[in-house]
Amino acid sequence: MLRIKPLISASAALLIATSLVIIEFYFDDIATMWVTMLWVLLFTTILFMFGQALHAEKEIYNHSSQSTANKERLSNEIKHRLWAEKTTAEVKAKSQIIDENIPLLLAYFNNDQRCRYHNHLFRKWFGLKPDQIDGKLLEEFSNEEFSSSIKKHIQEIMSGKTVHEERVMRSTKGFPYIFTEQYIPHLDNNRKVIGFYTLHTPSEQDKKHIIHNNKTQKETTVQDDKSANQTAKSITDSSKSGVTASRIVKALKEGEFNLYCQKIISLDPDSSAAVHYEILIRMAEEESNLMPPGSFLPLVDQLKMMPQLDRWVINYIAKWMASHAQDGKSVFCLNVARDTLCDKSIIEFIKNRIQQFKIPAQLICFEIEESDAKSNLVATTFFTEKVRELGCLVTLCSFGQSTASMDLLKKIKVDHLKIDGGIVCNILYDDEELERAKGINQIARKLNIKTIAELVENDETIVQLRDIGIDYAQGFGIAKPHPLEKLKHQ
Repeated sequence: MLRIKPLISASAALLIATSLVIIEFYFDDIATMWVTMLWVLLFTTILFMFGQALHAEKEIYNHSSQSTANKERLSNEIKHRLWAEKTTAEVKAKSQIIDENIPLLLAYFNNDQRCRYHNHLFRKWFGLKPDQIDGKLLEEFSNEEFSSSIKKHIQEIMSGKTVHEERVMRSTKGFPYIFTEQYIPHLDNNRKVIGFYTLHTPSEQDKKHIIHNNKTQKETTVQDDKSANQTAKSITDSSKSGVTASRIVKALKEGEFNLYCQKIISLDPDSSAAVHYEILIRMAEEESNLMPPGSFLPLVDQLKMMPQLDRWVINYIAKWMASHAQDGKSVFCLNVARDTLCDKSIIEFIKNRIQQFKIPAQLICFEIEESDAKSNLVATTFFTEKVRELGCLVTLCSFGQSTASMDLLKKIKVDHLKIDGGIVCNILYDDEELERAKGINQIARKLNIKTIAELVENDETIVQLRDIGIDYAQGFGIAKPHPLEKLKHQ
């Protein structure tokens, strides 16, 4: 109807104008009154058409504004949707990384003790698929050994208390592990417990713990857990000392650190390869005690001061090497933090120390965690290229944590691969881990990279590593860490 009105007005105006023309030429005797009426009508029709045109222009403007607003709103909605999809994908990817790589058994249970979340290692421990655990009661998928501790402490947990415990548990394959356990209540806004988290952290595995007599098992567990309890006590005592940011700054400024070293040996008895020593750090505290790294390094990292600490270690080692007789066969392995990898000025610092103290660059090896290399690939690539140009060595640590580990070797050049301790600890008991270790060693040989097995705890593991063809080994079964100053050079 709106489209027809302008046509009617135009037709009426055309008809009136035609009538006036005809009257002008053919009907001179028409009364003036009628001619005047036609002119008035024509003028009125033209005014009406003009009003319609203005109205149409206004409608077009309104429709255009509305269309533009709708377009902008639609664009914003699309942007928000794409952002939401991207964020969801990133969160999912991060959650998957945490789920697959976090080195502990993590689960969440509601008030009814039904499992509402479980990570990859938790499922692997029971050898179950996700749908066999999701929404299940604790006793429906776990054995009495696993659930006994939770049942024993359930009243404390549900009252809002966090429970800590250490004990030995056997996996579904019968392998015993020493676990540090935490049960953490989940509180709502009203401080009411609505569930709880369970964290089981495996600290070591020992075949000697496979004992079927309950009494003997209890006695042996007490003896075998002695060192683990001492370590836990040391960490607890250190945390009580109150490490603060100002304490870290003071320690860095005044060099209040002690360096330890742990021997890394060649597994080939006929080899003339250099002996390696990994440099470990302790921080001095009152009464001549030393803090373990776990009690202060997280704070140093949080304060973004790891590059300063790494520079202190590099400078100390370079100076120490220059002032001690060197046999030319001892390689010192220095850990490089994530933030240090991103500090491009560190390369010039390393170069200056090598030149200043006139030390052989090939006797310094920088160790980089696989996780840090993955998250800072560009910086890691730059760092490894530059330090290898200086003549230094590079080790990629904790290697083999995931199937994506091999992709790193296509992007960065390294001299050594340090096989993840979780794999090494299980090669005697888990065929899958044994095959993984063999696969890593085969690929390393093809790339002319030496392999190092960490967390080697006993002679049986050493024999197995030799059979595989691993080049080096490190762990308490080889040598315990000792002060750098006590290192004897032959």
